[in-house]
Amino acid sequence: MPSPIALNPPSPSLSMFKKNELLSQLISMPTAVSYLSAVQQADTRTRSHDNSSVSSTPSLSPSPSITASSEDSTLSEDDENDCLEYPLTPSTSEQVFTTVHTEFGHCANETYRCVSKHDYTKPFEEQTIEEPPYYIFLATHISLFILSLLGHMRDFFGKRFAKPYFAHLMPQNGYAPLNTNFDSFYTRRLRGRMTDCLCQPVTGVPGRTIVILDRHSTDNNYTQICTGGKTRALNISSYNYLGFSQGRGGCSDAVKESIRRCGVSTCGTRLESGSSELHVSAEALVARFVGMEDALICSMGFATNSTFIPALVGKGSLIISDELNHASIRIGARQSGAHVRVFKHNDMSSLDSLLREVISQGQPKTHRSWKKILVIVEGLYSMEGTVLNLPKIVELKQIYKFHLYIDEAHSIGALGPHGRGVTDYFNIPPSSIDVLMGTFTKSFGAAGGYIAGSKTLVDCLRLRGHSSPYAEAMAPPVLAQIVASMASIMGVALAPQPINSTFSLSPVGSIITPRDSTKELLGMVPASNLPTWMNIPRALADGSEARMRIRRLAFNSRYLHAGLKKLGFIIYGHSFSPIVPLLIFNPGKLPVFVRMMRAYSPPIVVVVVTYPATSFETARARFCPSASHTKEDIDTVLRACDEVGGILDLKHGSGERWGIDMVCDRAVELVHSV
Repeated sequence: MPSPIALNPPSPSLSMFKKNELLSQLISMPTAVSYLSAVQQADTRTRSHDNSSVSSTPSLSPSPSITASSEDSTLSEDDENDCLEYPLTPSTSEQVFTTVHTEFGHCANETYRCVSKHDYTKPFEEQTIEEPPYYIFLATHISLFILSLLGHMRDFFGKRFAKPYFAHLMPQNGYAPLNTNFDSFYTRRLRGRMTDCLCQPVTGVPGRTIVILDRHSTDNNYTQICTGGKTRALNISSYNYLGFSQGRGGCSDAVKESIRRCGVSTCGTRLESGSSELHVSAEALVARFVGMEDALICSMGFATNSTFIPALVGKGSLIISDELNHASIRIGARQSGAHVRVFKHNDMSSLDSLLREVISQGQPKTHRSWKKILVIVEGLYSMEGTVLNLPKIVELKQIYKFHLYIDEAHSIGALGPHGRGVTDYFNIPPSSIDVLMGTFTKSFGAAGGYIAGSKTLVDCLRLRGHSSPYAEAMAPPVLAQIVASMASIMGVALAPQPINSTFSLSPVGSIITPRDSTKELLGMVPASNLPTWMNIPRALADGSEARMRIRRLAFNSRYLHAGLKKLGFIIYGHSFSPIVPLLIFNPGKLPVFVRMMRAYSPPIVVVVVTYPATSFETARARFCPSASHTKEDIDTVLRACDEVGGILDLKHGSGERWGIDMVCDRAVELVHSV
């Protein structure tokens, strides 16, 4: 018999939610056949006016490649979750969509767009930490105490009366256990209680929706058994900010062609036989995209920080790090051998005072001057959703003459009117920063990371960074995805554009600054910079589709952030951040929140985060909206949170509160009034 804490209820009839307005709208929705037929007629009508193909992306016509052979598109014959398969409002005869609705939602309403940029007429949006009532803190600490107490009691009695279950924690035949009792206590006694909510196996494309494999447990979550069933759910948890992770379209076509021409691996390191034309093309494109002289790419985003930071600084140098920097930055700083100091999260006054101290005092014991000072920050923090105060930190850089390293893993592609990251968002020249780091996982639907800076610096890192001589080179299919998605954001020019900017040495730092870099930064990439065999569809090549994706992401992020606040939740992060943390606090509510959101109709997949990624008392759910979501999808998430939050007592935020209907009806007003 399945455990009462199993992931999915035995049948849809056991859902704890009543029929809502969304289901009532499904009754009048046309069938899938009529919808696809309407779209096919619109597609035919449009193509009759234009002899050239709109794009190589297949339209939503009832062709075998989309409707019959795609396991991800059709799971079963029932229409229980048709609102995820097809839009509630069918497209008109003038609308032709070239994406599959389950991967990238159809939204032609231009009012559901927003531009992500900093308004200098208003002060910088500092993060305000709202505190819940004292009884929430008290209940949270009591819950943690009870969990720890019960865990230690079970360990004490289990080692004496159920030794087979603890054999891996006790010495055997003279061998010490690899896992000690203390090291594995959290995994066994705290995390183990919500295993069904973590590491959820999925299949298909992680787009607007995602298909999860149904599981249940018969031994209180000690093991999970796949039932063989699949459930399509609204995906609000994946890093797919611009929606480029698609199984069909121009980018996937380029990936297929790269496999045919280059295979799946170069079978070597970059300094040996692993470099290809795609590597060179991708690095030149990245440098042009971020506005730097040169760039190098790494096959793993985590390793980009952990292996290249030790190549930048060493003994006798100082690293000043934000207290909430990513683990990859912390590991890289420790491996470098440099002295490390930490300042309060995104607090520029704390950084200012720390800089005064370390510069005046010098190195410990000897008080000699530091060989170099490297300040490492993130453009967008992955657990808090806060945006770096870049104008202030650049101002401090000009005063104290330190080197600046910015990790743009989450901000590149997601922030700024052109998707160029935090420098684009604040309209600050990239030449003001010494080192720009980022990843391709979040906004480009690929994998790996990059380091961008001056050519002298990048050439040095190619030799001294551990990834270049030892790590496997990035795979050609991944490179093709990077090149195609990034080129679509920039736009592809049919003829090479002349570069009118000249370069001069910057008086501060070691980088070369273009005197007129704005035109080059915002210009389109020449077609000659791309592989000759890569044919990008017209809708992607002119940059119009990517601009639409960037504006849709900004609207969805701002709407979800503002909507949750109006509903009374405590929300962290910047209003334009695609990371929206909802504070839950009590660890016992985390698995219940996940299960209730998954039992909602339609099902919603969410991610919850607690220790060690955050402190014990600030456990949270982390939403990641993307450009692939429609306004109706965000409405669904807000309605689910409103219902679940009321049941679990999660609404402790201050400020004016609106009803859920008012939030959904006044979404555009809410977005532009934040």
